[in-house]
Amino acid sequence: MVNRLILSVVLLLSSNAFSQDIFGKWKTIDDKTGEAKSIVKIYKHDGKVFGKIVAIFDASKRDLPCIHCEGEDYNKPILGLNIIKNMEKEGDYYRNGTVVNPEDGKVYRLRLALEEDNLDVLQVRGYFAFFYQTQYWKRVAE
Repeated sequence: MVNRLILSVVLLLSSNAFSQDIFGKWKTIDDKTGEAKSIVKIYKHDGKVFGKIVAIFDASKRDLPCIHCEGEDYNKPILGLNIIKNMEKEGDYYRNGTVVNPEDGKVYRLRLALEEDNLDVLQVRGYFAFFYQTQYWKRVAE
């Protein structure tokens, strides 16, 4: 009886660890300063994955429009802007979508994945031609 209880608890805890996914809120970190910049909420809509800025830590930037963005995002407020668009799950990764940098309006192909050894870290890799840059976002407890 005790063995079954212990086994049940172990299975429950391990299934929760493996069932974690990229959905939820993530703290973005500035590449140069290492400081937190914003919170991005990653969510699913119509079978695709998106990410929207839901908080900006620098009060002087909270009300700025995306003047460098193109198309439908031009001049939209950065707070509330979908910066991640149209991602699809492929194995351990999310791919086939884009991310926009609202500071300069540049759009990059994107790959998202949880770190294998720490499910509270999201690897955010933007591609431009053959070059890429990786950021590591931290999960925000909800």
